Amino acid sequence: MMRAVRNTEQGIRVVEVGSPQGQGIRLDVVSAGICGTDVGFAAGGVRGFTYGHEFAGIAADGRGYFVEPTLYCGQCDQCHAGHVQRCTAAEHGHLGVYQDGGMTDAILVPEYTLLPLPDGLDARDACLVEPASVAWHGVRRANVSPGERLAVVGAGTVGLLAAAAARRTGHAVDVETRHPHQREAAERVEAGHPHGTYDVVIDAAGSESGLAKCTELARPGGRVVLLGVYPETVPIPSVVSLVKELTFVHAIAYGRHDGLRETGEAAAMLADNPDIAKGVITHRFPLHDAPEAFRVAGDRASGAIKVVLHP
Repeated sequence: MMRAVRNTEQGIRVVEVGSPQGQGIRLDVVSAGICGTDVGFAAGGVRGFTYGHEFAGIAADGRGYFVEPTLYCGQCDQCHAGHVQRCTAAEHGHLGVYQDGGMTDAILVPEYTLLPLPDGLDARDACLVEPASVAWHGVRRANVSPGERLAVVGAGTVGLLAAAAARRTGHAVDVETRHPHQREAAERVEAGHPHGTYDVVIDAAGSESGLAKCTELARPGGRVVLLGVYPETVPIPSVVSLVKELTFVHAIAYGRHDGLRETGEAAAMLADNPDIAKGVITHRFPLHDAPEAFRVAGDRASGAIKVVLHP
């Protein structure tokens, strides 16, 4: 038997489950991040599987790996084009999203989901690779040209990692923050304070007020990249968006380009700049304290950005 974090009638609990059986590579989990999606699932009563799509660990060969949790067929036109996040096959999905994920002692994963940790990236921090990949993909989708001004609205994990990705790719960036601890973290990734208008604004807030701020900051003819997740309708302010003729660009998960995995690029960024993890990871808990970890992760005003569980 082993431990796993699941949602129950009593809320988030650590329960006993059987050891993983079947096909795949066994990974002993070292770190698992709590995503806003996890917090939302917990609050919404979503049950029936082990949580966690941001995780890393050690395999039987003794090497450290991070997990790209996207499950895809590799055969459809989208997969062949490198857009595995758009896989059209029935098996497309994500570990930790309606199927067992990494908030557990050990898990079996398809071999293609594993990438070795680059030198300089500790497995205790490598759960950041998944959200960093989301951010990296969003910055790539923004298609920022030299000289264009870039801002990020939302200074949670993905917003800060988007700023880090922008800096990594040679762009200056400003971040709109709400709390002092977020401003401190933004400064650690060399992001400035928003002022004036921007060619590109990345929505990492996923809220009506955040998206309104994005349209306010965007210049006429500018672009807004939607990294925030909205459960139903995206609340785009109609008049200002119409008058400015703004373009809205969607970005989801991560894929491949030019023979590169965006997860690998994000991992290299984290390995080369340990200050990113130091600024973004604010709380660490042992796995048995998962209920408290989820409580903290859901209270941004408490100083939490990324909360990590360690089995």
